[in-house]
Amino acid sequence: MRLLLMSDTHLPRRAKQLPAPLLDELPRVDVVFHAGDWVDTATLDLLEDRSRQLVGVHGNNDGPALRARLPEIARVELEGLRFGVIHETGPARGREERCAARFPDLDVLVFGHSHIPWDTTAATGLRLLNPGSPTDRRRQPHCTYMTATITGGRLGEVELHRLPPRR
Repeated sequence: MRLLLMSDTHLPRRAKQLPAPLLDELPRVDVVFHAGDWVDTATLDLLEDRSRQLVGVHGNNDGPALRARLPEIARVELEGLRFGVIHETGPARGREERCAARFPDLDVLVFGHSHIPWDTTAATGLRLLNPGSPTDRRRQPHCTYMTATITGGRLGEVELHRLPPRR
């Protein structure tokens, strides 16, 4: 099973549309995760239309229309792995311990907010993944998203994709 992870798209404020390399991934993945800060409903509509399965949450920059359609926390089980999605997890310091205590029933937590890619594992085994942002790099050198695989009930290859600068 192939996964696509993104967050903090902030459309159309930070970019006019999702980058072509990310959109090209949609037909090749089984599940798309979006960890909030969509800003516009058009992006949600697009991903709902083009994804086999979409798991998303609202973020702090999402207004009433998105909050009406998306939860604050989403959970899904895929091939025996328990995933959670949330927008914000608080400061980087202590994140693993804090998230492991808050989500003891998860194997993987996908989050966003910071626009900073993150891939760590808590002492409990909880894997924390932040794909960064495909449209707003902030202080990062590149805009980013992630892909991952599930094989035999285990999270396999997690890859951070760096996008070329927008012109």
